Amino acid sequence: MANKPMTKTQLVAALAEKMDADKKTAGAALDAVVEIITSEVSEGGAVTLPGVGKIYCRERPERMVRNPATGEQFQKEADKQVKVTIAKALKDSVNA
Repeated sequence: MANKPMTKTQLVAALAEKMDADKKTAGAALDAVVEIITSEVSEGGAVTLPGVGKIYCRERPERMVRNPATGEQFQKEADKQVKVTIAKALKDSVNA
């Protein structure tokens, strides 16, 4: 079974170690990257993280859906969905 996912605190600590910086600087850098990605994707753009993948927003049209509890069908409005396409380099490193 896999280990628990890395928390933000653990990610900031690892980033600080890689950057040879303190945790406050690493935390600010991580927050800035997340803010940039959120802003770009919410405006309809896409962000490619080399070696990781591409994060983008996809629009879904109106469609008929079914409530599994009652079996009732109804029209669901068009909406947007955030998608992530994983880079081949990351897939290859996991499967190696």
